[in-house]
Amino acid sequence: MVRSGIRVDVSELTSLAPFADTTPRGIAADLARLVNNGELEAGVRLPTVRELASSLGVSPATISQAWQALARAGLIESRGRAGSFVRRDASAGPAMRMRGMAPPDDPVRLDLSRGTPDPLLLPALGPALSRVSARADVGSYQAEPVIPALAAVLRRSWPGEAESIVVVDGALDAISRTLEQVVRFGDRVVVEHPGFPPFLDLLDLLGAEAVPVAIDEQGMSPEGLAVALRRRPAAILLQPRAQNPTGASMTPARAAALAGVIRSAVDEHGLDLVVVEDDHSGLISTEGDVTLGTHLPDRVVHVRSFSKSHGPDLRIAAVGGPRDLIGRIMARRMLGPGWTSRMLQSILLDLLTDGAAIDAVAEARRAYYTRQRALGDALRSRGIPVMHADGINLWMPVLSERSTLVQLAAAGIRVAGGTPFLAAANGSPVAGAQRADRHEFVRVTVGAVRED
Repeated sequence: MVRSGIRVDVSELTSLAPFADTTPRGIAADLARLVNNGELEAGVRLPTVRELASSLGVSPATISQAWQALARAGLIESRGRAGSFVRRDASAGPAMRMRGMAPPDDPVRLDLSRGTPDPLLLPALGPALSRVSARADVGSYQAEPVIPALAAVLRRSWPGEAESIVVVDGALDAISRTLEQVVRFGDRVVVEHPGFPPFLDLLDLLGAEAVPVAIDEQGMSPEGLAVALRRRPAAILLQPRAQNPTGASMTPARAAALAGVIRSAVDEHGLDLVVVEDDHSGLISTEGDVTLGTHLPDRVVHVRSFSKSHGPDLRIAAVGGPRDLIGRIMARRMLGPGWTSRMLQSILLDLLTDGAAIDAVAEARRAYYTRQRALGDALRSRGIPVMHADGINLWMPVLSERSTLVQLAAAGIRVAGGTPFLAAANGSPVAGAQRADRHEFVRVTVGAVRED
C-alpha cells in the first residue's frame, strides 16, 4: 500500500499493477483498481505522464488519455505543475453537476429552479390508494417483475417495437442500469449539448467520455451525430421529447434522419452501439410519441417515466428494448432491489386507466402548454431568442449567468444556472454546433409559473 502524501515511482506502480493492456482504457482500469482497493491511498502523487509512458513503451498521449478518463471518473486530479494525485474524496465519486443543481433551502417568492412538476397539477392519489390491496403480499420472490395488467397497458401505449418491457425505480435507475450493461471504462457516449447533468455525472462514474452533440428545436443534430459517430461510441443518450433543459422535442422526420445516420455508421464502420432514450415527460408533452426504435428496434432502449405526469415520488419508469439486454438488466437487478413494489405498480396502473386521473393529466398538459407559450411569447417580444419549448422547462439565453442569478434572487425569483447542463466546457468542440454562442444560459421551470 502506498500511503497519502507519498510519491509513487514508476517501478513501484508497475509492481502493483500488471498493465498488460497498454491502451488508455487498460491503463486507466488497472490504476482505478489500485485506487478502489486501497493500494493507492488518497493524496498519493502519481508518476508523470512521460515517466510512465517511457516505462510502458507507449506514447505520452496514451497515458494522458488514461489520466483524463480517471479524472472524469473522480479518481485522480491534476494540480498543474505539482503533478497528478489520487483524489482525497475519490471514494465518494464526483456527481458534481447533480450537487450543483441542488437549490438552497432559503425561501424565495417564486422558485423556478427545481425542474419538478406543479404539485397542484398531479392527479389525486386517494382513489387509487383506496383500491390497493390492504396487504403487502407477494406470491414469490421470483415472480414476474411487472404485474400483467400494467405490462399490457404499457405495451399498448409503447411508441415502437420492444421485445421486452419492464418497470424499474425511475428514469435515472433505468438509464444507469442500461449504461452499466453497455458502457465500459474508457468508452465514449454521445450526449446532447446542453443535456441533463446527472447523465454526465453517471458517465464520469463509469469512467466514460461524453461526446457532445448540439441540439436545436427538433433535438440532436444529424450532422453533429455523424461527426460524433466517427469516434466509435458505445452508446447514444438522448431525450426524444421535452428535452431537459431546452424543451426541444424530436419530430418523426428528425428521428428517421438520426436513425439513418446511425444505420450508415453501423454498416460502414461496424459500430456496435445502443441508443438510450429518456422520455421523461411523455404524458405531459404536447408532441406525439417518437422513438428511434421505430427504425432501429434492435438497438434502442426506450425509457418512459411517470414522474412529471403522475408524481416524482412514485419512482416508477418503464423500460423497453431488446430482450437480451433487458434480461441482463433485470437479472442484475434481482441481486439488488429485485423488483419495483407491486403496490406502487398497482397505483400506477389505476392512474393510467382511471378516467378522472386521465383527465387530470390531460389538464396538466394543457396548463403546461399555456404557461410555456405565455412566457416564451413574452420573452421573444422583448427580444430574448428563446426556443419554442415542450414540457415544463425553458432554456433562456442571458448575457451573464452569474449576474442573472443574483438579480433574479434579489427580486425573489430563483432559476437554475446553466453551467451544470453543459456537456462541453467553454471553447470545447461540440459536434453540429453552427457557431460559438455568445450567450450564457439559465433554465427556467415554466411549469411552476401559475400566474403573472
